[in-house]
Amino acid sequence: MVLYFSGTGNSRFAAQAIARICQDELVSINKLMRQRVLDPYNTPYEFSSDSPFVVVCPTYCYHLPLVVESFLKDSRFVGSQEMYFFLTCGSGTGKAYDHAAQICREIGMRFMGLASAKMPENFITLFRAPEPDDAVGIVRASLTQAESASKQIMAGRMLTDVNAGIAVPEPFLRLFYRFFVHDRLFTVKENCTGCGVCAALCPTVNIRMKDGVPTWGGNCTQCQSCIAICPNDAIEFGRRTRKKRRYYLYSDGRQKFPSEQKTDNDP
Repeated sequence: MVLYFSGTGNSRFAAQAIARICQDELVSINKLMRQRVLDPYNTPYEFSSDSPFVVVCPTYCYHLPLVVESFLKDSRFVGSQEMYFFLTCGSGTGKAYDHAAQICREIGMRFMGLASAKMPENFITLFRAPEPDDAVGIVRASLTQAESASKQIMAGRMLTDVNAGIAVPEPFLRLFYRFFVHDRLFTVKENCTGCGVCAALCPTVNIRMKDGVPTWGGNCTQCQSCIAICPNDAIEFGRRTRKKRRYYLYSDGRQKFPSEQKTDNDP
């Protein structure tokens, strides 16, 4: 079973490739997170698989996203007791390998290693997305890492991470979440049409539509889905995102370009 969390589509793209090669079930953590908020009594908290569990997600400050950690700790896994991890990253994964191993110890799963692939930068509230042509090349190149990891998983071998890079200490992670993971700077421009796509995709159900415009409720994980998916580029994050290119990778592998009138109902 391949479980994935994805804000702008990078990790979903990798998860789709792994599930296709391994011929395994694909499960969206985003959707389940939303269901646990909106309808907790009718949402699955137990997952059963005879094949190893594979968790695919982005790298947040060289660790797994804390929302993914919470999801895994709030869930129960039966059948296979093996868990693999595959992360997407901009520059490297830092201490994500150790972080994933620690999570497995806490939930009683056997850690089978972590692999990763570099993907187009999508954290535009801090950085800049690449040029469209460059992004296409990066995405295509990532398939090699996904295919290699898939073969290792099917063979039951441990995964190793070639993109580990620098190791960021735990205090830095806490500072990152304190100062950068929030929604206080989100604003909406006049060209917002009130389509509600941002609210529909928010994995934490942090965005609500009020009088036809989105409002943020203080439970943001900075997944970038809202600011990236907006068909009119009407969402800004203070001055940090002004005149910056948005990046979103749709489930069919196409990229979003400025003012493209398209939605994506499969986070």
